[in-house]
Amino acid sequence: MSAVMTVINYILNLGPSVMMPIIIFILCMIFRMPLGRSLRAAITIGVGFIAINLVIGLLVNTLGPAAQAMVNNLGIHLDVIDVGWPVAAAISFGTVSVVPWVFILGILLNLLLIVVRFVKTLDIDMWNYWHFIFTAAFVYVITGNFFIALALALLTELFILKLADLSAPIVQDYYGLPGISLPHSSTVDWSPVGWVLNKLLDRIPGLNKLHADTGTIQERFGIIGEPMIIGLVLGLLIGLLAYFPGLGSDFGGSFAKILTTGITLGAVMLVLPRMVAILMEGLVPLSEGAQTFISQRFPGRELYIGLDAAIVIGFANNMTVALLMVPITLILAIVLSFLGLNHVLPFTDLAVLPFLVIWATTWSRGNVIRGVIIATIFMAGILSVGTFLAPMTVVLAKGAHFAIPKGAISISSLDSGAHLISFALVFFFALNEVGSYGPVFLAWSALWVAFTVACYIAYFLYCRSHVPGIDDKALYVREEAAAETMEGEAEGAGGQAIAGQG
Repeated sequence: MSAVMTVINYILNLGPSVMMPIIIFILCMIFRMPLGRSLRAAITIGVGFIAINLVIGLLVNTLGPAAQAMVNNLGIHLDVIDVGWPVAAAISFGTVSVVPWVFILGILLNLLLIVVRFVKTLDIDMWNYWHFIFTAAFVYVITGNFFIALALALLTELFILKLADLSAPIVQDYYGLPGISLPHSSTVDWSPVGWVLNKLLDRIPGLNKLHADTGTIQERFGIIGEPMIIGLVLGLLIGLLAYFPGLGSDFGGSFAKILTTGITLGAVMLVLPRMVAILMEGLVPLSEGAQTFISQRFPGRELYIGLDAAIVIGFANNMTVALLMVPITLILAIVLSFLGLNHVLPFTDLAVLPFLVIWATTWSRGNVIRGVIIATIFMAGILSVGTFLAPMTVVLAKGAHFAIPKGAISISSLDSGAHLISFALVFFFALNEVGSYGPVFLAWSALWVAFTVACYIAYFLYCRSHVPGIDDKALYVREEAAAETMEGEAEGAGGQAIAGQG
């Protein structure tokens, strides 16, 4: 098994930007696509991932220091430090006894579920198999039982693949991604919860009439409503909250930081959709080739290609909600800490908020008002789940030789807290580990488990006779129409840039 682990580690160390083009090229060959078209699609997807990661890196490098400064300004003293998703991934892969088995059995399970027609998603996003290992790692460190840990990891994968299937129609329709689904655990976990909350908002008089998206905002306010300007304004606000104390002693330096934050986030809002357009240019040939191959050999069958949720985060409405959620998340962390319901200090993973809010905005097709309301509820759960998982995270981090930051009693991350299915499966195994948080916190955590289960049941029952996001499209199409216009313009600009480079 050590040889298998060596091969897996080598492939993973290539990173998505190298690994995904290789997988895409192999799939294109399996689907009998022309060699030249296959090679171009694979390379374009690799370039797209590099471009997106460059912009996300810019976002991280800007929001990270600003978030730390805001935390210092607010005087927040929480004992669980948000060390970011890379640590969650590292400690998952550090559970070496289950890693190769999850990969091997996970791939076989996916293929089996497709053969028996239980799912349509072929998950080629091998890097994010660490999400399934995440469940196994926590169960294994608690129980020491290899078989229970492996079984729950595969159960997590089954849920994720099914959720990706059920949410694929709106992903394909709203985001314009034919044949694509998003089996990305820390995002699609929340799709049933987001769907239920959106339906509840439909039934609240007054609130159900409110809508705003980047399209309608631009239409009403002109240039002030453009995504770039929205990013600039929100960036200036975040920069001001972060660096205003220094204006008195070092006006020039602090003012420069505020302006840099604003310009950077404005740039992210403008550039990220264009980077996504590059990625989509490579995805379309693969999707078309897959559907042609399946329809010719298996009439009546449909296959979705499962990819990382990074391909949709660049949409302007998602980014607007994500930037608004930066100060809201910090305030929420303080409020919940006073109630004894949170110990996590949001920090590193504030930069991955564009991922965490996807299913807060998608069901309403980009309504920013609903997105902020639903995302706030999401973050209340994510902070609490991150707190719940913190004691086991410390044990796993020590096993992975991760150094706990100085001054931190414990560590976790917002991304860890977003693994809703993992949390629900681990909950009853972990009650002893989190007993020190007290009965109020345990009751709150149990309430989240019950709420999650209720949302999933309601969602799955609805999906038996409806297509979520499609059957009710008319309720939200007004918001979508303007948003589609903007996204089309962004994609067109991206396409022109690509053509110019060619």
